[in-house]
Amino acid sequence: MPDEKRLIIVSGLSGSGKSVALHVLEDLGYYCIDNMPAALLKNLLDEVTKPGENSATRIAVGVDARNRRQDLEALPALITELKSTGIQTDLVYLQANDDTLLKRYSETRRRHPLADSGMELLAAISTERELLGQIINAADLVIDTSHKSVYELADAIRERVDGRSIDSLSILIQSFGFKHGIPADADFVFDLRCLPNPYWNAELRGQNGLDAAVAEFLDSQPAFIQMYDDILDFLKRWIPKYASVNRSYLTVAFGCTGGQHRSVYMTEKLAQALKEIHDPVHTRHNEIGPPKTNSP
Repeated sequence: MPDEKRLIIVSGLSGSGKSVALHVLEDLGYYCIDNMPAALLKNLLDEVTKPGENSATRIAVGVDARNRRQDLEALPALITELKSTGIQTDLVYLQANDDTLLKRYSETRRRHPLADSGMELLAAISTERELLGQIINAADLVIDTSHKSVYELADAIRERVDGRSIDSLSILIQSFGFKHGIPADADFVFDLRCLPNPYWNAELRGQNGLDAAVAEFLDSQPAFIQMYDDILDFLKRWIPKYASVNRSYLTVAFGCTGGQHRSVYMTEKLAQALKEIHDPVHTRHNEIGPPKTNSP
């Protein structure tokens, strides 16, 4: 319904892309406020959603570690209260690994907000992780931006966050290569490295799981079909359970050695099957996407 109230709280580590996320939401028509005191969140909603010409029904706020510790610790309970009043509330947490954050701060020469007290940068990042521990534990969606460009992050916000309809479970199925690291934001991780590898076929080595020849090769392998059937049965059994407890997001990751063949085709094949029984289902291929430049 167009008059349904929607609140998106964007939190996470400084340098992980919170400003990018809020800018995207602002472009999508959300009333956005950055660095919002968590204690004033309920009062803000009461004020900006008052009936009238300038009433807002889509609101996004940024909440970071500069809040008082007790207010951050109280935020999960406040979100539960807001949801009980009928406000569709999503808590989105952005993070990145320490090396990525250090590099971003070095490139931009910006000061970390917790470094104002004279704290060394790495120590400030560590302190921020600790302060936001309650937030990440309560998050509906965790997005790791360590290897995401600003464009990939923007797409994730548009497709998964803004695109999620009321009371729906947004599913992301993604492929990755173990040699590049396991995605930190995955709820389920499946290891496909025991399956026959198209890489060792000279004709298939330069292709990937989106190509018909690779799909034909893998569909001819009994082990691949057996694993596909087993995982599809597992997901069909458990997705309704996640949806029944009002879970907003679910991320499933498939990994092979390089993230080019087996994991890509398994992602596509399973996503197609799940789309027949569930909506929305998104896909992402971490190792065959566009060049990873312009970090958040």
